[in-house]
Amino acid sequence: MSDKFVINGGKTLKGEIEVRGSKNAAGPALIACLLTDKECIVDNVPFIEDISNVLEALESMGVKITKIGEEKVKVDARKIEPEKMDFAKVSKTRISVLLFGALLARTQLHGCPKNFKISSPGGDKIGLRPISVHLNALGKLGAKIEKKGSIYEVSCDKLKGKEIVLEEFSVTATEAVMLAAVLAEGKTVIRGGAAEPHVQDLGEMLLKMGAKIKGLGTHTIEIEGVKKLNGCTYSVIPDPLEAGTFIAIGALTPGKIKVTGVDLSHLDLFLAKLEEMGVEMEKGKDWVLVSYSPKLKATKVQALPYPGFPTDLLPIIVPLLVRAEGKSLVHDPLYENRFNYIQELRKMGADIDMVDPHRTFVFGPTKLHGANIDSWDVRGGACLVVAALSAEGKSTIDNIFQIDRGYEKLEERLEKLGADIKRIKH
Repeated sequence: MSDKFVINGGKTLKGEIEVRGSKNAAGPALIACLLTDKECIVDNVPFIEDISNVLEALESMGVKITKIGEEKVKVDARKIEPEKMDFAKVSKTRISVLLFGALLARTQLHGCPKNFKISSPGGDKIGLRPISVHLNALGKLGAKIEKKGSIYEVSCDKLKGKEIVLEEFSVTATEAVMLAAVLAEGKTVIRGGAAEPHVQDLGEMLLKMGAKIKGLGTHTIEIEGVKKLNGCTYSVIPDPLEAGTFIAIGALTPGKIKVTGVDLSHLDLFLAKLEEMGVEMEKGKDWVLVSYSPKLKATKVQALPYPGFPTDLLPIIVPLLVRAEGKSLVHDPLYENRFNYIQELRKMGADIDMVDPHRTFVFGPTKLHGANIDSWDVRGGACLVVAALSAEGKSTIDNIFQIDRGYEKLEERLEKLGADIKRIKH
């Protein structure tokens, strides 16, 4: 059984909380280390469940992982044995889909096997998340991929650059193609690629390793293949999703919180939407000071690919909409099961009407009360933490292993601000 959080809401929170490294950037950075036989050092790594699974999957293949600081690891992928891959670890995180691209690139290096097997990746249960877009794109580069049960058999004699039009703005498909294309022969052009900050961050690391990439941050990415990559030292970006979560907590709880280590450019639309709603905040170079904001206005918010409103911050804004005056519309066209957390907020007294699997109306202002609730996925779980901290009375959140996948030592850090939050171990 999973651990639980027991939260007594309505407490005054004050002080500073620093944002840790981005899970969505750290995972790809660690997997990129497979592209070279030289040592890489990756800094600002959050040691959370998803990253632990990535590290253990790499270690199972013979990659040497050495922790050389609180948030820093040295990765030595000089010798790898893909046939020893721990499929159980691979199937616990969505990030592992990037192993398709990285291991395909590795097959192009001298002395490396030309085939490998890999299990289906894991991740949140927030709707259909097929990897056909990824596999079709890699197939165009020359990969042969065949599924047998839950195992994929992958082989490749030679990766050759091609023009690839992705069927959707898929972050992981873009990253998987980037990882493969940097060691492919010739030029690869990705059209319809994702532009999210963590995609750009992977590109910046690959550039530092000696890759040739143009167009990062746009939807057309050009990659000129090289024969080999070098090791590097790289620090991943701070997590904008964690920053957004802490800012929302500051707006809903009495007191004032300074969220530090923030890259504000990654949160443009999120912060603009909060200001439109009436959230009181000051912004600095790398910090946001957010004050309790009891008078909020209803709004419309829709998740869109970057630079649109991030789908992963949609659940985080809903507790603010519950407190806002009027009717708000929330639209997530990307995932049909993203709204699982809505039924949990209703248990706390929220007045929310689901129109269909992608749209919901939130009526406010409503005061939430404590309840026994379940975490369905990492961001839905974080939404419930935000709600419970702002609610009256005691809440118990089950299945917090989902939250642990995306937030490092969350309860310890919130306790330092004055939150009454305890982890009950099972």
